[in-house]
Amino acid sequence: MKIKDFNLFVEDLGNPLGEVIVFLNGVMASTNSWYTIMKPFIDLGYRVVLHDFKGQLKSDKPDGPYTFFEHAEETIMILKNLNIKKAHFIGTSYGGEVAMRIGFTYPDFVQSLVIIDSVSETDQKMVEEINHWIELCEKGDGYAFFWGMAKSIYGPKFMNENKDFLERRAQATRQVDPSYFKGQITLYKTFNDDVYMTSHLKEITAQTLIICGKDDILKPPKFSKMIHDEIKNSQLVLLEDCGHVAIFEKSDEIIELIKAWI
Repeated sequence: MKIKDFNLFVEDLGNPLGEVIVFLNGVMASTNSWYTIMKPFIDLGYRVVLHDFKGQLKSDKPDGPYTFFEHAEETIMILKNLNIKKAHFIGTSYGGEVAMRIGFTYPDFVQSLVIIDSVSETDQKMVEEINHWIELCEKGDGYAFFWGMAKSIYGPKFMNENKDFLERRAQATRQVDPSYFKGQITLYKTFNDDVYMTSHLKEITAQTLIICGKDDILKPPKFSKMIHDEIKNSQLVLLEDCGHVAIFEKSDEIIELIKAWI
């Protein structure tokens, strides 16, 4: 879909007359990261909209810097093009941060929010980890990149029990086009420079479910608790034995939580 002067990869699935759920990707992901989570909602008659942010795998990668406002604005432009006036927004990590920005910038479009393993501000440890990812991207070795960041996003229990799955993902990352790393670097810099939105969270009026893995070392539960404290109509759920990528590590629990919420 042409948005501004670039193209975004968009999927519009399910019942065209159903309530709309917009799933918003984590920074390294593409729309297919949601396929396990979204399928039950398509089966229930929802309309599901997904897209890759600019800079992500299947979308164009214009030069940065980007902002979270731009991501929010471009998401709403997609919905307007699809004649969608209201939706549930579900975002994980970077996508959750875009969802919060939508929540206080475009409240009339928001039926509810689900924020998974996200933050409204950062700290030095997080910035240093993201800078390490930038260094890995600059080397252009997909396999080394995957294993270099895996320890900070997957919980120890998941890593111990899913070594073959993770190795397959590492091998797949070895095959990505160099443009992927260019886009990732821009997105990581966007996060480090522009994720600060705690002071605006009180402006979110939509009912908001906040989910975080208890073992998330990249974006620890204290940041989800901060979001919960700032958003009046919110509920916080912490998941046992779960790291940063809850949508992979605890997909069944995430599905049930979203079903109950929306």
